[in-house]
Amino acid sequence: MMTSKKTLVIGASENPERYSNRAIRSLRSHNHEVVALAKREGKVEDVKIATDFPADKVHTVSMYVGPQTQPEYYSQILEMKPQRVIFNPGTENEAFSALLEENDIEAVEACTLVMLSIGNY
Repeated sequence: MMTSKKTLVIGASENPERYSNRAIRSLRSHNHEVVALAKREGKVEDVKIATDFPADKVHTVSMYVGPQTQPEYYSQILEMKPQRVIFNPGTENEAFSALLEENDIEAVEACTLVMLSIGNY
């Protein structure tokens, strides 16, 4: 039995064509608790998209915003101390990855959807 890994999806979208939306649905279908964050409120299935950074502790942060938008989240993510941050394709950020590693947070360049589908999430 796989352990649920509470995941914060940054850059969540209500648009079913967006990868962040697909990731939320896939995470839920794999029984992971999801917290979603975006500039606009909304909902993906049973997951409410919040506009304020969550106070909850999460295991994983899955990044769906580009490197130019990420700095506004640096301090909050570092304070949250997740086990890892997944940089999905197009969100890779060497500077932030280095900062995470310095703070004992694993920085992973991968695709959340692929990790879930092959069972190594």
